Amino acid sequence: MPGPIDALGTEDPHPFPGALAGRRAVVMGLGRFGGGEAVVRHLRRRGADVLVTDLRSEEALEGSIAGLNEAGVTFRLGEHRMEDFTAADLVVVNPAVPHPWDNPFVLEARAGGARLLTEIRLAIGDHPAERVIGITGSAGKSTTAAMVQHALLRIRPDLRSRLGGNIGGSLLDDLPADDSTLVLELSSFMLHWIAGDAGEPEDRFTPGVALVTNIAPNHLDWHRSLEHYAASKQAIFTASPACPAPTRVDASKFAWRADVLSELELAVPGSHNRVNAIDAIATIIEHLTLVDGEMADPRATASACAAALRDFPGLPHRLEFVGEHRGIRFFNDSKSTTPGATGLAVESMSSTRRTHLIAGGYDKGSDLEPVARLARDLAGLYGIGATEAAICEHGGEACGTIAKAFERAVASAGEGDVVLLSPGCASWDQFTDFEVRGRTFRELVERLD
Repeated sequence: MPGPIDALGTEDPHPFPGALAGRRAVVMGLGRFGGGEAVVRHLRRRGADVLVTDLRSEEALEGSIAGLNEAGVTFRLGEHRMEDFTAADLVVVNPAVPHPWDNPFVLEARAGGARLLTEIRLAIGDHPAERVIGITGSAGKSTTAAMVQHALLRIRPDLRSRLGGNIGGSLLDDLPADDSTLVLELSSFMLHWIAGDAGEPEDRFTPGVALVTNIAPNHLDWHRSLEHYAASKQAIFTASPACPAPTRVDASKFAWRADVLSELELAVPGSHNRVNAIDAIATIIEHLTLVDGEMADPRATASACAAALRDFPGLPHRLEFVGEHRGIRFFNDSKSTTPGATGLAVESMSSTRRTHLIAGGYDKGSDLEPVARLARDLAGLYGIGATEAAICEHGGEACGTIAKAFERAVASAGEGDVVLLSPGCASWDQFTDFEVRGRTFRELVERLD
């Protein structure tokens, strides 16, 4: 049955959240990763009158607003005004907006009867839950989601799988067909809205197949407690109008696990990536079982997935090999924003005692003692950013900036050593995001002569 026709005269295959023509929509927090821009374009295509409001200045958001100067889009930058939220019919909240449960603007919008949604909820729309894979966790969720997508494209191209969510970009600019598979990396912020207690019950969504890679303390500045952070992650398994009982992925229950693990060959380093790969394969098995019914030979499917993952290249800024100079190898792991991720990165190197680690950054409330204790086993530890004192508590050198830390590490390293950027902290004290931090490190490597 064809979908409804939107205000611009085109068929709308995803009518969620209903008619928007002429409705007042507020986009709260434009952001810099493309999601906010895609929301604005999507709402305009649906005929909504759109106001973008962001606490950052026009200059700070120049790149994001450049392509949005179209009729019907109003910008309120450098501030939020309460009257904008009072008058809204719909508010699309950037999931990074902290503490939405006591944000006065969010509360005012809710009190005024506005519908509160997020970019990822709009992107999911009315997609059938059995066609959605959700992956979350404190570490490994990006890589595992990308592995699922990589293998699915090889073994089941008919599913036309799409990768989206927290991994970057937005599905809103090119909405997937209803019968395609969505592979979504979901952050704790996103899950607080779509599956937790932030949104209205009728707007909640949980996927047909759900995986939590692991849970360790993270984003405690946003969640304010480990309990709230963990509850937001675990909400992926709860019932919702879309899915009364998500299938929980547990790789340990599969008889094929040990055999496939022994035959698994990956181009990306680290034992943790072997765990990610097995989790990805188990997720695919559960998804195909949900879509196609009980499979005759899950061991054969698992082996096919393992073969497909042999040339999985990894993701930028996640243990990314960026070059070699004078026999020194350089790895960019800028996406590491938790102490646990930094520990895994160090373990992935061929020799801890020949590894020079650059770590530190924005303080988001994590316990950095595990990173600091690495000092006694490393060839060198170089602290940067707001947390450099905590990073270097048991040794190492407080360097302030990546440039200074890089200079000191290269000067100390010899042939056969590794210089590893794996900060264990967010980037926001010195960089706009982890990608800029990673590119800065890569550029330093490229400038070596």
